Amino acid sequence: MPDKQEIRLNKRQRELLRKIITTGVRPARVIMRAHILLQSAEGWTDEAIAHTFGTSIDTVRRTRLHCLDRGIIKCLEEAHREGAPHKLDKEAEAVIVALACSDPPRGRCRWTVRLLSEEAIGRKLIRPVAPETVRQVLKKRS
Repeated sequence: MPDKQEIRLNKRQRELLRKIITTGVRPARVIMRAHILLQSAEGWTDEAIAHTFGTSIDTVRRTRLHCLDRGIIKCLEEAHREGAPHKLDKEAEAVIVALACSDPPRGRCRWTVRLLSEEAIGRKLIRPVAPETVRQVLKKRS
């Protein structure tokens, strides 16, 4: 494994990292990264940092390498996370809502989430999804 590259911080950068740690108004990941960078600059080993702050050695190494590649400020920032894509588009959601507002099938006094999802899928109004997806659509629209 190649030698560990050092993190070098100037006085202003150290003050910024200490402020992040002491104020505690940032996400936990950012505070953890600040701790890692400060201790790394003090000459601590990755293993010692990981043990002290209860994280993995890989997290310490990745944080240090990101800092060296992108700089301290970019290293501390949270990357945007997209999340999972929506299972239904707006038109499919509208179909579910319209179906829920219609009269329930004969022999039923009301629509259930499972009945709504089965009916919409059976009529090929929407692609197959779990009843939970239908429930979330209805909750969002209520």
